[in-house]
Amino acid sequence: MKFFRQIKDTCYGQILSVYLQEKCKPARRRRPITFVTDGFENYRNAFNKLFYRTCRLVFGVPIACRKYGLKHNNNPIERYNGDIKDRIKTMRDFGSHEGAESFLNMKRMVHNFVNPHMGLKGRTPAESADIDLKLGRRKLLRLITIHSEKIHHSLR
Repeated sequence: MKFFRQIKDTCYGQILSVYLQEKCKPARRRRPITFVTDGFENYRNAFNKLFYRTCRLVFGVPIACRKYGLKHNNNPIERYNGDIKDRIKTMRDFGSHEGAESFLNMKRMVHNFVNPHMGLKGRTPAESADIDLKLGRRKLLRLITIHSEKIHHSLR
């Protein structure tokens, strides 16, 4: 639920914009933002609480589904999870829950907004999803600045 909440807090304006454009089209021509998950039931529950009116959920996608002729594929997220597990083994300990949370948040931000991916033709996942935070050339520095401004604003 926390991950879906972070998506909503960060991107809901853009999600709502796409929804408002698509809802005017005939049902067969609509292309809402689609979330693709494996069969973990908590994903469906969190999605239904936060996005069921504005987005579409493809639930229960097996890991190697392209091999079976399905459109969506769960391999990229499973590889990402494996990378995190490998990193945790190397570090052995984060020192605290807050340290682990900070590390994983930073890793997710770098993966989605900073590093281009070959499978996405040199674009970041955020760019491929048309999430435009106007980061410019120094993406990581700008992300850190945006995040720190958000924290300072919430503390007021």
